[in-house]
Amino acid sequence: MGHNIFWLKIYGLVCSDAASNLLGLIFSNPDYLLHDDLNGRHGRDFVSSTCCSRLNHLPAQELASYVVNLLFEKYPVPRVSDTFSKMGNPPIDDEKATPSPTSPIDSNERNRSLFTLLFQSLAIAAIPYGEGGPLISAIYGGGQLSIFVGWIVVLILDECVALSLSELASRYPTSAGPYYWSFQVAKRHKTILSFITGWVWLIGNWTITLSVNFGFASLISATIAMYHPDFVASSWQLTLIFYAICLLTFVICTFGNRFLPMVDTICAAWTAISILIILIALSVSAKEGRHSADYALGNYDTSFSGWGGFTFFIGLLPAAYTFSAIGMISSMAEEVSNPTVKVPKAIALCVPVGGTAGLFFIIPICVTMPPLADIIGAPNAQAIPYIFHMVMGSPGGGLGLTFLVLGITMFCSISITVAASRCTWAFARDQAIPGSRIFSIVNKSVNVPVNALILVTLVQMLLGLINLGSSSAFTAFVSVGVMALSISYAIPIGLSLLWNRRKEVSHARWNCGSMIGTTVNVVALVWIAFEVVLFSMPTALPVTEVTMNYASVVLVGFMTIAAIWYGVYARRVYKGPPASDGL
Repeated sequence: MGHNIFWLKIYGLVCSDAASNLLGLIFSNPDYLLHDDLNGRHGRDFVSSTCCSRLNHLPAQELASYVVNLLFEKYPVPRVSDTFSKMGNPPIDDEKATPSPTSPIDSNERNRSLFTLLFQSLAIAAIPYGEGGPLISAIYGGGQLSIFVGWIVVLILDECVALSLSELASRYPTSAGPYYWSFQVAKRHKTILSFITGWVWLIGNWTITLSVNFGFASLISATIAMYHPDFVASSWQLTLIFYAICLLTFVICTFGNRFLPMVDTICAAWTAISILIILIALSVSAKEGRHSADYALGNYDTSFSGWGGFTFFIGLLPAAYTFSAIGMISSMAEEVSNPTVKVPKAIALCVPVGGTAGLFFIIPICVTMPPLADIIGAPNAQAIPYIFHMVMGSPGGGLGLTFLVLGITMFCSISITVAASRCTWAFARDQAIPGSRIFSIVNKSVNVPVNALILVTLVQMLLGLINLGSSSAFTAFVSVGVMALSISYAIPIGLSLLWNRRKEVSHARWNCGSMIGTTVNVVALVWIAFEVVLFSMPTALPVTEVTMNYASVVLVGFMTIAAIWYGVYARRVYKGPPASDGL
């Protein structure tokens, strides 16, 4: 009878009559046919009327098998195409699978491969920008030791996060990402846990995108200062540059969707070439001198931050920021064939591939770096343009290297905005945000969720106004992005490990196994708990209202809005992501 198990499951999905119910009863307990009561009739009488009275003497197992075969004759096994037409969609891990009816793209737009996914994840990480943009935090954090050793430490810890997310992404490939995972692995309170995860995930997507675009504006301003040392962009000038970048990114992501996989590939090549050029240029020029290996990799100055022995951990922010968005690639699951394998591989490979490349970027910087005290005063708190300028010995040389980083940042801005818009669209599709009906619309002419893209852009521009009142706005944007994304990762990982006992992820096509999987889950949760506390702290002491890190304020503010929205309206309409999301 075991050969019929598969078709029992199919019948349970496609048959609405008594046949599927009877099959379920038979397979769960063959002796059920011999019970005195079967739907109000005696079991033997039912068998006699259905088959023939001479079957009464058969053992329960043989009798059950006979009835099953009889039912298959009466209800022929449906064709696979018919079965899936009733189920909704074929399995998403089929190479020729088509997206669900709610997917933002058509089947002929599943144009991303494993390599383009990996390239997009590397574009989002944007090593020279990810490490270089907030590098000033590592300078406050002690200098070379925090940069080099901190990079390696964070690589190990973030790979544990990446592996944990990869298992979930393989088990449930969907653009809904973490909030769908939470819904599936939670045993109780699925809806509210999914809603909380979704909002934290959404906040993380918005603010990490904001941090990239605002950092881009800061880099441009610092680059101008190479040729005009007296130029210091005012708050409103920096905000206007930031607005221009947001609008440019919006236009590219709206009208260039079909070319974006190619853009990600170009970005990967651009990043590799840029790192090589920077490595050679800094090593050869070294106008500020070359430090010994001990100093270049072990110099540790705690005098800048005011945190004393805790200073080293402040310097982990650049490395943590670089790989904070590794889970965002899960939002592209509905734009790739065979996502149960390709998406988790891309997530898992991002950290080791990007981390190795990053070593070739940070080591020459550590070896040729100017005095830390001079870097602290860099224009717009952007250390990289200043370091390039000083080490190359001329504005032209500094501009040439900074231009490479600006190009990487532009690619990063495009890739991360695309991922954020898909996340926003998915959450709106599930009626979890205000204006869901508007923001879940897909513009058919460009095949892009344009309204969701508009929302992402508007949120960035509104939050950018914080810069008008705080000199540490960029640090706040970076910190809240890292914190929110980390929390959204921790919720499904924690539910899977502690509540679900890894039962669901053990069925994923791509998983780490019981021992390794449990280990990386535990390490990931401990690391996330630590970095959420760490990155809510100010970079340096003492703190004023201008230098305060407002990351926790932004995060709590958004969650307050989410709580109000849930109480007023969402609790009546949000029932969790639809089951079809995870097919």
